[in-house]
Amino acid sequence: MHAQIVLFDGFDPLDVVAPYEVLYAGGTASGGALTVELVSAEGPREVVSGTGALTLRATGTLDPHAAGLIVVPGASGRVGEPGEVPDVDAGAGEWRQDEFVPVLLGRALTTALPALLKEALDDPAVTVATVCGGSLVPAMAGLLEGRHATTHHLGIDMLDATGVHAVRARVVDDGDLVSGAGVTSGLDLGLYLLERELGPRIAHAVETLFAHERRGTVWRATGPAPAAL
Repeated sequence: MHAQIVLFDGFDPLDVVAPYEVLYAGGTASGGALTVELVSAEGPREVVSGTGALTLRATGTLDPHAAGLIVVPGASGRVGEPGEVPDVDAGAGEWRQDEFVPVLLGRALTTALPALLKEALDDPAVTVATVCGGSLVPAMAGLLEGRHATTHHLGIDMLDATGVHAVRARVVDDGDLVSGAGVTSGLDLGLYLLERELGPRIAHAVETLFAHERRGTVWRATGPAPAAL
């Protein structure tokens, strides 16, 4: 399996680095059964995150048909006060540090990324995974209507407004769409993907290496619906 982790201007570094390290370690533990690459919709380039001047290099172009797994991070920027509305249109002007998260995510929608994600979601051989606000990118592009997903707790209402069945869970498995909630959920998401794709022994070995125990139950639309508690 080949995993491609997507970089876009203003991405959240931890959303990228946490699953990257977990998946890379899983590849090592499995003798190379999983490879990982940082990519962008535009191809190889230096991509500036939304946290200070931290920059990561995309070494390839996102190829929705070559990947068994695509991971989309969220953005890092200003959250703002409750009800505060960004005063800059998502597609207007040049990107700069400390912009609002919705503006950064909206700007990603003006690139080739949504079209590439649509191709990936249309391919049953590809799993699209998201971390934190990363689920809002395909959701705002109208690609996740009727699907189950999660996101950062501050974006749950926005996710629900796109027609997604928003679930308040640490990790949500909706088949070829797997999403993680808050920023640190990238660790749990990565470990769950290792367990799902390479088996629990590989996932446990990486979990032990990182001294990190996954939190919560992975939500899936199976089993009886719970009664009111």
